[in-house]
Amino acid sequence: MFEDVVERLKSFGYEVTEADNLMLEFIIQKVENSIKADCNINTIPEGLHEIAVDMVVGEFLLTKKSRGQLEGFDLETAVRQIQEGDTSVTFAVGDGSKTPEERLDELILYLMNHGKGKFASYRCIKW
Repeated sequence: MFEDVVERLKSFGYEVTEADNLMLEFIIQKVENSIKADCNINTIPEGLHEIAVDMVVGEFLLTKKSRGQLEGFDLETAVRQIQEGDTSVTFAVGDGSKTPEERLDELILYLMNHGKGKFASYRCIKW
């Protein structure tokens, strides 16, 4: 999953450094444990892999932003549009009615929350 997270961050214009590795590993473990607990399962199913990757990326960007460590991160280009297959989400609406930071906040919320409805498909009942 680590490589997929790095590639996803790269697609948003963020280059992962050696200093980010520990934080990424921690967030990956946190997201995996959260999904496993929500679904009452022992491993992350393939169908939730991309959702888990996006949740890790959202959590990572939120942490970096809150610590003021997103210098050099191009907010303008990173938060305009996300396209996955035939689905597209555009965050820059109108004539730039939202600031780049507001669009980044929307992107982070999107990454952290989209797809959680699919958890129900993988949920196991606990007896």
